Amino acid sequence: MTLYFYISVAVLALLLFFPTSRLIWVVSVRSLTNKRQQQLTEDELNGQKSRARFIAVLICVPFSWFFNQQLLGMTGHG
Repeated sequence: MTLYFYISVAVLALLLFFPTSRLIWVVSVRSLTNKRQQQLTEDELNGQKSRARFIAVLICVPFSWFFNQQLLGMTGHG
């Protein structure tokens, strides 16, 4: 695998990270707010934000890896 592949994976993962983590955070906060029927504290919001970032990394990096493998034709055929 070339350096171009690794750079492509890193750039795509980075570009996907911010909207993905924001989306996960918003859905998580709304769900928790509706479940509790009250506003969350700052500590709870920060906890949900770090949780969303962790989940976003687990989603974006493998997606970027497999997407770039498919896009650049680096998958093993047979």
